[in-house]
Amino acid sequence: MNFGPQHPAAHGVLRLVLELSGEVVERADPHIGLLHRGTEKLIEFKNYTQALPYFDRLDYVSMMLQEQAYSLAVEQLLKIQIPKRAKYIRVIFAEFTRILNHLLAITTHALDVGALTPFLWAFEEREKIMEFYERCSGARLHAAYICPGGVASDLPVAIYYDMVAFCATFKKRLNEIEELLSYNRIWQQRLENIGIVSAENARFLGFSGVMLRSTGILWDLRKVQPYDAYNNCTFNVVTANQGDCWARFKVRLEEMRQSLAIILFALAEMPQGLVYYNDSKLMLNSRFLIKKKMETLIDHFKYFTEGFVCSFNEAYQVVEAPKGEFGVYLLADNTSKPYRCHIKAPGFLHLSALEFMIKGTLLADVVTIIGTQDIVFGEIDR
Repeated sequence: MNFGPQHPAAHGVLRLVLELSGEVVERADPHIGLLHRGTEKLIEFKNYTQALPYFDRLDYVSMMLQEQAYSLAVEQLLKIQIPKRAKYIRVIFAEFTRILNHLLAITTHALDVGALTPFLWAFEEREKIMEFYERCSGARLHAAYICPGGVASDLPVAIYYDMVAFCATFKKRLNEIEELLSYNRIWQQRLENIGIVSAENARFLGFSGVMLRSTGILWDLRKVQPYDAYNNCTFNVVTANQGDCWARFKVRLEEMRQSLAIILFALAEMPQGLVYYNDSKLMLNSRFLIKKKMETLIDHFKYFTEGFVCSFNEAYQVVEAPKGEFGVYLLADNTSKPYRCHIKAPGFLHLSALEFMIKGTLLADVVTIIGTQDIVFGEIDR
């Protein structure tokens, strides 16, 4: 039986060939390749600045976290440290992006199972976060805001108060969504003891993020390998022990509460200073140059079209994205373009384990398990 290639539970383009015995799944064969764009090869033909927008279009629900991984990899190549203020701004928007992702993941999962109201409530909150995106970058989704050397621009003054106000009201809305789902016996019956993965199997299958922590494994890159300002932030790593769809739902809910705590902490501790690396040789801050002379304007044009040069070196940077560990490998060859770019997408490993998770379950549970994986095919079939 064909599941897809276009199915509301897939949140993308997936053809799943199922072998059934009645309504019990005997075998599942995921077919990807219907969305392939050759992103990594395209990036290798662009300079380091021009490559940034491609990362917004991979997991198009977690835009800024992918920008963050790429920017950290480029900064590793250049051996530079960005200003502290830029690090705190990155953390704030990384956590807002995590909330954006988990809101979509939980409520579209509920929509797949048959619940409509949480979807409508959550998307109202998503719009408010996207306004923060727009006020800082000019774009609601594909922001290109976190860039090599820092962030594209400083925060508007009034946005501080609006962010704090949002965090206060969102806590209440999150409680409402949780009450609506957690105490619904249909939702509970559809998720409990479905798609169970043990801690040992999660390690073996290469799980990360919520898929890993829902099995009881305490692993979060923000804690074990902190980057940007996470080493200064206080928060709890959320885990569960059941390893089923219900555990993953509960972990995502609690992670949003932890994200709110991180955002409020970063806003309170935000240092003053620059938000970009101030080195005219690299021209990372060239968009901020005051063009008083023609030579300065020529330099600005030259470095933005040709890009800055990275000497022979390689870098790999991984971040704790909402879907798991998202990694970027770059190999530099003393030019302004990466010689090799490779992207590690967490969803690819989770999708690879789909047969393991659904074998022996009912056909109706396939929808539930795909939804709980929180996969977006832009990053899987890049």
